[in-house]
Parts: sequence; structure tokens; C-alpha cells
Amino acid sequence: MGRPSDLLRRFALPRFLPRLPLTTATLLLLLVLPSLALWRWPRPRAQGLEQLMAVSSLLQSFQASPDRPVPALWRERFGDVRATRLWREQRRTWWQFWGPHTDGGAYLAVQDISGGGTRRPLPAHGLRVGNLLVVAPDPLSRRLLQDQLQPDQRAGRGLFSACLPRLENGQGVFWTASGLGALLGPLAPLLEAYQEGCLSLSLEASELRWRGEASDRSASAGPVVSGRSQEVTPSSRPPLPADLLLELQGSSLEQLFRGLLSRQLIRDPLAARYGIDTRGLALLRRSPFRLRLQPQVRGPFQASLELQVAVGPDRPAWRQLLVGLARSLQAQGLQEASGTVSYQAATWRREDDVVLGGWRWIGERGPTPQLLLFLGPLPTRFQAMPTAGEQAPASGELWLRVRPRGLDQLGLLPEPLPELVRRAEQLSMEAARDQPAAGAVGISRLRGRLQVSR
Repeated sequence: MGRPSDLLRRFALPRFLPRLPLTTATLLLLLVLPSLALWRWPRPRAQGLEQLMAVSSLLQSFQASPDRPVPALWRERFGDVRATRLWREQRRTWWQFWGPHTDGGAYLAVQDISGGGTRRPLPAHGLRVGNLLVVAPDPLSRRLLQDQLQPDQRAGRGLFSACLPRLENGQGVFWTASGLGALLGPLAPLLEAYQEGCLSLSLEASELRWRGEASDRSASAGPVVSGRSQEVTPSSRPPLPADLLLELQGSSLEQLFRGLLSRQLIRDPLAARYGIDTRGLALLRRSPFRLRLQPQVRGPFQASLELQVAVGPDRPAWRQLLVGLARSLQAQGLQEASGTVSYQAATWRREDDVVLGGWRWIGERGPTPQLLLFLGPLPTRFQAMPTAGEQAPASGELWLRVRPRGLDQLGLLPEPLPELVRRAEQLSMEAARDQPAAGAVGISRLRGRLQVSR
């Protein structure tokens, strides 16, 4: 490549440069030298796994375990005889993934162990991607994958730089917006801040634990993640009690509703039917909250929903919003139980006397007022939620506790969720958003655990 002095002589500066001010020459050097470095030493090309990440909606990595039974996916893609032999030979990570449309079968990817200059014949519907052997579920899927791959793709930036090691060296999962949508269905907009990301998975006793990163932007977009890195500490909160199905706490409702409220299809009915205009939406977005789902043994509803918000100095604005909401509900034929419409307390009924929901203030005249809004029967408890300290999320944090099995028994879980999740007794997760440097991709650090049923 030559010595640095030879390289500089090849790109000698013009003779008139000495007549320019010294600062101009310095600026030119600062611009030219990095450009030369990028031209001479560009980012390396993406390896096989990173090429697959770029065309996957969902990708899972698994550790080698030749002592365990051969997975059904291996038998389906390789055939019984070849699958058994390759399974016994494997010593490194392998992967299964789905394409961007999520409606086809899973692809299988393994390390290409062909050596000695002679490559083994490809299996049916197989192709080589860098250092990997990939087997598609059918000829059409193979062709689609081959058309989408980018052999000249450069090594990724942003989340790719964090996710790639997790998927190369152990059990993990990587997802994109389409993969998350396929798993969660209509609930996906509630998790817009975590549209793309990855997790490392580990099984400890009867718990499946994970940690990783997620973002609301493409995993390969933007510069390498930077900013204040904050690890999410393990949750010390107790399991969710039997009288609750779900509890979600956050530092602002923006974390929960951003994906929904960004859609005109949602904003227009809120304004037209319930009087919640742009100003009302701003109130919702900035309020700390706790959302709870409670099972109902009797009555017309399977569960009731409670949303509790800390209104802080926005108490007058919330009063005004409730007055407008009350008028809208009354215009739609609902009746207030007491006969008097008030922003202070309301219980709304249908004509058949079934309670549909309402609101109550908690400490409304105190220094830290909170508003409880509910759908379903009148709540049996009115308890102020913590708003500071270890029992409340800090800025940018979101805490979740769920009883998946209880939700599944009521048919309240999305159907595509894995059976392991559906059978779990308890699931808890914490997310903490980094403060990114200027121009960097904002990242949320994720950590959680799943109590596995045996």
C-alpha cells in the first residue's frame, strides 16, 4: 500500500495553497485526509448473517446442541438422513428466519462446513450466502431470497453493530417492524418505540431471561449508537397478583400512544366523537401513567381497564378535557349514574343500566392530583400510584408485568405468540431509553424474564 509519505505525495496540495491563510489549509487537510481514508479503506462487506438480517422480518439464533433430538425444521429442510448427520456434526450457532412478508415458511441457515476446496452439493432449495448455507422452504422462497440479497452490502451500522454479536454467539432473536406486526397484530402500534431490535436469551432454572436493544428506526440506519448508556437493573418488584392480568407503568403516555396517535385514522374520531383535540392529545402524551387490566368473573365484560395518570400542573386542562368528554358521551346516548355531569366524578351507563366506564379523581385538591379513567365496572380500589423513587419509572422508562396464561385463557393474547409465552405464569420487562448524541439513533435498553411453566 506504500508508506504514508508516499500516499501524501500522490495527492500533493496545489502550489498556490501556501498563499492561503493557515486556517484554510488546516480545514482542507481535515476534509481531505478522512476522505482518503474512506476511499482507501472502506467499510468491510457484510458477512452472511448480516445479509440475512437485512432481508429478515424475524431471525432466531440457537446454540449447537448435537446431543439433543434433531429439530423438525432440520428434517424438513435436509431430509432425515442428512439432517441427522449434519446435526451430529454441528458445533456452532444455527439460525431460522422468516422473510419480509412473514407469511411463508421458515428458512434454515447453518454454517457452511464445506472444506478442502470441494464444496458439498446443495440440498434442495439451498443456496450459499457468504459463509452460510441457507435452505428455503420451497423454490419460490429461494428465488425471492436470492433476489433480495445484496452481495455488495457493507457491514451495518446502528443497531446492526449491537445485534450481530448477539446472534453469532448464542441464543437470541432479531426482529423488524413487519416481524413484530406479525406476532402482535393490532397491538403492534403500542410498541412503536421498539419496532426493530434484538435480544440475547438464556434459561436459568425455571426462567427465560433476556436483555438487548430496540429502536423505532431501521436497525441499519444512522451512525453507530452513541449517547448515555444505561443498563436496566433487574426488577425487584413482586409477581403480578391474581386479581390483575397486566400492569404497565411509564414516565409518559407518549411511550404507549405515539404509534396510535400518529395515525390520522385514530386522531379524527377522537376529536369528532370525544372532543379530544390536539391540545387534549398533548396532555395525554406528557402524563406519567399506570395501566391495569383486571379480570371480571361476573358481568358482561371479561376484563376491565384502568388508566391512571399523574396530572401535575395540568389539572385545569384535564378538567376542561373531562367536561368536553362528558358532553360527547351524553350526546351519544350514555347516561351519567348520578344524573349530574361533572368533571370531578362520573360513571357512565347504557340504557340497559350496564356501566361502561367513567373517571374518579385521587387527591384532586392535593399537591399531586391523579386521575383514574376506567372502562368496565366501577373499580373496587382507588389508590394513588407512586410517581417518584424506586417504585416509579424514571424519565424514558417503561415497566411491564403480565400474566400471559391468564390473558390467553380469556382469548386476549395475539394468536401468533409462541406457545412458550402463552403458557407462562408471569412475564416482566423493563425498558430504558438512552439519551442519544446528536444525529445518533436513539436506543432503548431492554431486560426481562419469563416464568416458564413445566
